This record gives sequence, structure tokens and C-alpha cells, in this order.
Amino acid sequence: MNAYGNILLIAMPGFLVLIIIEMVWGRWKHKEHQPVIDTVSSLTSGMTNILKSTLGLTIVIVSYTFLEQHLHLMEWGKESFWPYIIVFVFFDFSGYWAHRLQHRVNFFWSHHLVHHSSEEFNLPCALRQQIAVMTNVYTLMLVPMALIGISPGVLALVGPIHLFSQFWYHTRYIGKLGFLEYIIVTPSQHRVHHAMNDIYMDKNYSQIFIVWDRMFGTFQEELSSEPCVYGMRRPAQTWNPYIINFKHWYTLAVDAWHTKNMGDKFRIWFMPTGWRPADVMEKYPLFTVEKMSDLKKHNPIYSNWFQAFSVLHITVVFLLLSFLFFRFGEISQAEALINGIILMLAIFGFTALLDKKKYGVVSMVMIGAGIVCFTVVSGDWFGLNDFLPMGSAVVVAYFAITALAAVWFYKTELNIAVEKNVEVFVSAKTQTQN
Repeated sequence: MNAYGNILLIAMPGFLVLIIIEMVWGRWKHKEHQPVIDTVSSLTSGMTNILKSTLGLTIVIVSYTFLEQHLHLMEWGKESFWPYIIVFVFFDFSGYWAHRLQHRVNFFWSHHLVHHSSEEFNLPCALRQQIAVMTNVYTLMLVPMALIGISPGVLALVGPIHLFSQFWYHTRYIGKLGFLEYIIVTPSQHRVHHAMNDIYMDKNYSQIFIVWDRMFGTFQEELSSEPCVYGMRRPAQTWNPYIINFKHWYTLAVDAWHTKNMGDKFRIWFMPTGWRPADVMEKYPLFTVEKMSDLKKHNPIYSNWFQAFSVLHITVVFLLLSFLFFRFGEISQAEALINGIILMLAIFGFTALLDKKKYGVVSMVMIGAGIVCFTVVSGDWFGLNDFLPMGSAVVVAYFAITALAAVWFYKTELNIAVEKNVEVFVSAKTQTQN
């Protein structure tokens, strides 16, 4: 956990710098403005993912260390570089098949859909990663590595490198890259993967080397005649990463409960993605984007003040998250777990507020009050005062003000939404009469 936290301390600032560069480039060169709240939502999703990963909030069926110790048939010299090459290629090959499985099977789609939930395609959406995998089931795919004696340390180093190498190609501002299009995954190829156009659906699963798609018949080139439309056929319609992560599983469970066919109650989980029992589809229809023109982007109205508050708040949460990673080696696992859970609850309340839910306001108030009480009673925010004098007092003051601001923003944002909707309705009615 400490090693991964240290890696994240380096990677996260780098990701943020690239995101800012992309936003500036889009505004300066293309006169485009990335939706602020969509970007904020992507950042919260990334934070929940790394918190879950670093805190070990997963049920371990069998650890890779156990597999390697009991299955290895050979050993490698400590200075050998080959294990790193083998693991990187194996991660990419197995990642292709795991990725393909996640897109093709109902149950596994919940493991991945959060990554496709944004209706934009930019660097922030790369941070939309799952928290819905509750067990380490994918560790079983590493049995071949255990058999040839690859040490857990090699996987621990190569894993983050392989994952973070997939960040850069989530952008619309890089065109086709010539001969590289035949070797590695490029932005053009990954735009295809994120698109929900019929011709692009379920294509380009590769993560680093595009050769897997070309070998196994799932490659599709980006066509100038078919602009990519991003998102999901069943839109998320929420900014809350927790809801997005478990929404599909909830739908499957409800459908399994409602269907009268006993066989469908079981097989719905393992049928192709999107499949529903016939009786449930008829009685409980769900909105599905059939034509690209049917997609209406999730774009609630927010004031500039609220958007500024959202950027400030996610920045504060990010700084507290970075401080947690910085302190991993110095605080106990119990303290790290408490700190991480508090931050995860803070993200839930904040994103519920973004959705303009009443429970979002209640959550923001309760979490703010909880953080204030915890910090006052403990006398410090997990050792922050040792690095920043009066730092804990700043945390107390900020979350106390935030709790009050949440109530005020909730009321004003709802009023703004109502007024704007009335204006649109009156304008449309006037144009119709004319």
C-alpha cells in the first residue's frame, strides 16, 4: 500500500498538469470549453478508485503471492530484465481479453461501465475507473505468471506503469499517428472504442498494443464520415461515481426479481451486455439510445459561482488525498482506513450535491460536522499540524463553511434551474406562436 501510494504521489500531479494543458489547448486552439462539472465528476471517480485500491477494500479470494509460492516451476535471477518485459506483454494480452469480457457480458459490464459513462472524450474521463469489483477475481488470470515464477514485486511495479500508460490517448486533440497506428493504441483508435455509434460498438479493446484487435478481428478505424458520439446507450444521468458503478448491477437485480421465468433469473447475469428478459422489457422499459441523434447530454444548469465552488472543493479533497498518500508509511493502517473512508464519504456527499439531491445536502452537512468533530476531538487531522501549523484549524474552518455553503447552493441552484427552464419554455412557446 505504501509503495502504490508513493507512485500515486508522482502520477497524480502529472495527470492534473496534462488535464490543464488539454483544457487550455482546447480553449485557445479550438475555442472549446470542457464542461466543468463533467470534469469534476471524472476526478471524483478517479479518487474513489485509488482510495479503494490503496486501502485494500477488496475481498481476497486468493492472493498472487500464494499462487506464486505454490505453483512456480522456475526462478529468475534478481538482475534479469526479462520478467518485466514478459509481465508487461502478458498484462496487455490478458487485459485485452478481460476488457472484451467486460463489454460483452452483463455481469462484467458493471466492472467497466463507469469508464464509458462520460459523454465527453478527454483526459479527465480516463480517470473514471471502477470500484465495483469487490473481489480480486482477475488475479486468477495471473496463474501463467505464477507458473513461470514471476515475483509479486515485478507485478507491483509493472502494473501501475501499464495502467498509467493508458492515460495519454484519451483526447480528441491528437490525430492519426502514421505507422504507429499499426503498433500501439492511439487516440484515434481509442476514440472509436469510446464511441457508441453502431459501426464503432465493441471495437478496439487493446490497451497498449493494437495488434491484439487486429489479430482477433475487433479492430475498427476511425472514419471521417462517421463522427464519434461518446457515452453509453443507457446514459448514466448522474455525476455520482458510486451510483454509476452499481447502477447496472441494480438494474440486473431488479430485472432478475421481476421476471417470471426462473431460467432468466439466473442467465440474465451472463447474457450479452444489455440483454433483458422479454417480460421485463415489455413491462419495465428502459430508455436506450437507438439513434445517435436521440442522445441528450446530461447537462444540468449551474451558476458560475457553484462551478467555482466545485473546483475549489475537489481541489481541497485532492490535497487531503495526497496528504493521506504522503503519510501512508507513518500512520497506522487503521488511521489510513479511517482517513480514506472519510474522504470517500465526502466524495459521495459532494457528488450527490452535484446531482442536486436533498440527501446530498444532508450528506454534506453531516460529513462536514463529522470532520469538524473528529478533528477537534483528536486535536489534529492525521498529523497535519506537524507539516502545516494550524493546518487542522483550516480543515475545521473549511468543512464548517462548506456545510453551510452546501445548503445555500442547493437552494440557489434549484431556483436557477427552475428559472432557466421557464425561460426556455416561454421562448419555445413564443416561437411556436409566431
